[in-house]
Amino acid sequence: QVQLVESGGGLVQPGGSLRLSCAASGTIFGITTMGWHRQAPGKQRELVAAISSGGSTNYADSVKGRFTISRDNAKNTVSLQMNSLKPEDTAVYYCNFRTVLKASGFWGQGTQVTVSS
Repeated sequence: QVQLVESGGGLVQPGGSLRLSCAASGTIFGITTMGWHRQAPGKQRELVAAISSGGSTNYADSVKGRFTISRDNAKNTVSLQMNSLKPEDTAVYYCNFRTVLKASGFWGQGTQVTVSS
């Protein structure tokens, strides 16, 4: 069974930065889009950023200009550079790899990001 392993979460002060990374524990075939989602208590999970196999990106309006998503196609990894973090960015962040065979793709277990003074 393939699993996604995330790293980089933690506690940071407002205005600080964190870099999240995600990699598969095994080989995943036919990856199309890699993305990051987040879910805060009492809120629905939302798409934060996504990047296609061709490198096209899209971001939630709330993170545009602050977050940058990138991928390494050779290593099948995806990262999320988060700058100028705000308290409202506090959430559990999940990475997701969508594939040709699975529309929902593979999900990581989530990593907690807490932005607080």
